[in-house]
Amino acid sequence: MGVREFFLPLWANRTMMAKDKIMYVCSACGYDSPKWIGKCPACGEWNTFSEYRVGKKAQTKVASDFGTSLKSSPISMSKIETEDEPRINMLDGELNRVLGGGLVPGSMTLLGGEPGIGKSTLILQTVLRLKGQKVLYVSGEESARQLKLRADRIVEDKEGIADVQVVCEAMMETVFEHVKAVQPDLLVIDSIQTMATETVESSPGSVTQIRECSAMLLKFAKESNTPVIVIGHITKEGTIAGPKILEHMVDTVLQFEGDQHYLYRIVRAIKNRFGSTAELGIYEMIHNGLRPVENPSELLLSDVKDGEELSGVAVACSIEGVRPLLIETQALVSTAAYGTPQRSATGFDLRRLNMLLAVLEKRVGFKLPQRDVFLNIAGGIRVTDPAIDLSVIAAVLSSNVDTGIPRDICFAGEVGLSGEVRPVSRIVQRIAEADKLGFRKMIVPRANMNGLDTGKFKIEVVPVRKVEEALRELFG
Repeated sequence: MGVREFFLPLWANRTMMAKDKIMYVCSACGYDSPKWIGKCPACGEWNTFSEYRVGKKAQTKVASDFGTSLKSSPISMSKIETEDEPRINMLDGELNRVLGGGLVPGSMTLLGGEPGIGKSTLILQTVLRLKGQKVLYVSGEESARQLKLRADRIVEDKEGIADVQVVCEAMMETVFEHVKAVQPDLLVIDSIQTMATETVESSPGSVTQIRECSAMLLKFAKESNTPVIVIGHITKEGTIAGPKILEHMVDTVLQFEGDQHYLYRIVRAIKNRFGSTAELGIYEMIHNGLRPVENPSELLLSDVKDGEELSGVAVACSIEGVRPLLIETQALVSTAAYGTPQRSATGFDLRRLNMLLAVLEKRVGFKLPQRDVFLNIAGGIRVTDPAIDLSVIAAVLSSNVDTGIPRDICFAGEVGLSGEVRPVSRIVQRIAEADKLGFRKMIVPRANMNGLDTGKFKIEVVPVRKVEEALRELFG
């Protein structure tokens, strides 16, 4: 063999490599650039560009007569026929509510959450209930034996489980070969950060791999009308790991939240093309999986009505989506030990707490400059509803004067900067929830009483216009 024949494969490889080009992609947002940049012009992050090699794209030839090569044609909006999307019942009331009534065929759903929060457990216990549906579960993190052990722990009735095919694979080309052989009704990918494709020369979990694998799964879902559920990791900032385009590509983005030290888990819809994003589902972590909580108010208030009255505890009626929740607001006010007062809030916005303390000092006259204030929302739930402002002020004042609030009183009202109690939304649902759980009195904004018929409720509704009126009703 001559020298030319020996180096011919090397020359061929150099020729092929010459066709490739180097691109730099931001790992935070997916912005690509032909050269390395220190600061991303799209998201503003520093030192997030990584190098990857991309093949030469085929040049598309544009027809000179503007239309001879088009495969589609415009259609009038009035001629498009619409019908309700058929949905797959997930046999889970909480998950169906968040999805908007069920899983839509041909859709792609992304479920994100912290490590160990229960993402894989939630999806596995859900697909095991889908009798009559053929499910392909692709795991890139766990072995088949680990999944079997978890399934045995979750499902008590071994004979009533669905037909779930498990494959442990990380290459997308091999995954689609299994899909072609199994022909599943539902495809689950756990997780997208472990998947890789041979067309991209980078490690699994990189921006390029996540983007290309997601595009392949999305194309499969739309062309085969098969729903795809993708499990994704989140970063330390709480966002989905990978390029931001991943959240734009999928149809539904679900966030699985909760503290590992508490029993409760919350599923929120950040994006949903087939339903509302205001819904949430609540689960309780037990020894054999996640149990849907149909009436979370009773669990969150299980210890509120029993025992002696404690200072610094007030019950608020919050709305999450269209569901009313009665939650316990706990406050502790103590003397600042080191001269500088501390302000701490768990499950509540700290800036809003500082605003409410300023209102309490300026409009009501209670001085708290040298007092530490700690606020906690019981149950590990994070609340953003402004209607709990009144209960926060009541709990802080109760702890400050060391006087307990009666356990059969709840609050609903937003507090303004001038000390007025502003109206809140869905006041009828809030009153009905408090009445159902046996509360005797509920303090609400006076502006919500217009046209409100309180005769159908057993609970006493007390309207107030300012914070002073609410505190006078409580402490006299």
